[in-house]
Amino acid sequence: MVGRLLIACLALWAGAFSASSAERSAAFAARIAGDDARTRIVMDFDDKPDATVRYIANPDRIVVELPATVFSFPAADLAARGLYRDIRFGSIDAAHSRLVLTLARPAKLVLTDVKKNEEGRGFRLILDAEMTDADTFTKLVAVQAWDADAYNGASGKSPRIEQAAPATDGDFLIAVDAGHGGIDTGAIGKTTNTPEKTVTLAFAKALAAELNRQKGVKAFLTRDNDSFLSLSQRVTLARQKGANLFISLHADMLGQSNIRGATVYTISDKASDHLAEAAAARENQSDEVGGVDASAEPQEVSDILADLTRRETQAFSIALATSVVKSFEGQVNLINNPHRFAGFRVLQAQDVPSVLLELGFLSNKEDEKLLLEPAWRTKVVRLIADAVKTYRQPLVAKGG
Repeated sequence: MVGRLLIACLALWAGAFSASSAERSAAFAARIAGDDARTRIVMDFDDKPDATVRYIANPDRIVVELPATVFSFPAADLAARGLYRDIRFGSIDAAHSRLVLTLARPAKLVLTDVKKNEEGRGFRLILDAEMTDADTFTKLVAVQAWDADAYNGASGKSPRIEQAAPATDGDFLIAVDAGHGGIDTGAIGKTTNTPEKTVTLAFAKALAAELNRQKGVKAFLTRDNDSFLSLSQRVTLARQKGANLFISLHADMLGQSNIRGATVYTISDKASDHLAEAAAARENQSDEVGGVDASAEPQEVSDILADLTRRETQAFSIALATSVVKSFEGQVNLINNPHRFAGFRVLQAQDVPSVLLELGFLSNKEDEKLLLEPAWRTKVVRLIADAVKTYRQPLVAKGG
């Protein structure tokens, strides 16, 4: 009798184990893309996953709770990069699995979505993370403490904590970006050996101060000291603060010392000429100098890294560039065809009109001398501020 009872129990246990195994979802593929400002993870499941997110501090982590899952893709496919310094995944018990994302810096998920694969089988889980500040992350930890309801997937959603934006009272916000910084010196003056990063920071501070004198305008700096920011971080800071304009300041460098004058660039997937293409290539090297991986990404996830400006935003960018050129004409030396365009990564905010202004050439003695003169700097920033005022006039008239 005991033997038969034991056999029956074993049979029931085996059946339960088989049923539990059969109920497990399979994550059969994964990929990760991104940089130190934005990182995307995509995982493919054979069944629709019920994912729940929570945040944990010390060390800072984003934890994604999943139903029982068999992870059948190579661990190398989710090797940590971008915002993550370590990624681990596996089973917790017979009914639950977990994805643990250890952060390299404070970050938050701005998108958690599950979509049916249009081609192929199953569903894909999309996790888009974006850099944030320590205070916002602390709030996320506080409001998303783990509880039974969350564990059981009762809500499936987590509270939305927005990053604190500066008080504007409806002001027109302008992000002033001092190119380069920190380990990335940029170009070096031919005569004085002055680094570009020093020139751009001086102009950025002066321009922000001048813009802040305009009624209804609030300007802020992407960097206010000699620190390195990746190109993606600059774009993300502007978007997080709700900027209405993004102005990136630079000083160019060429092998030909006779070329001088200012240039205004807007974004395009095709460069207007070889000079613009070369300028974009030089400026885009900032990430490489700073040790940021800017390698090509799979097409499916590249939209988080390289979205070109929407058509409407691009039109506004061109309008701003035109206004700057007109303001400079007869006052500041311009190169021929002063409005040019190319694939500058720092201009990729899809909803913020953006221009990159090369104030002159540090490879030219005359330009270098002017770039270091406080009086000339004051003149130039006033002309840029006038251009912004002209750009805003039709918007203000329409109540925008």
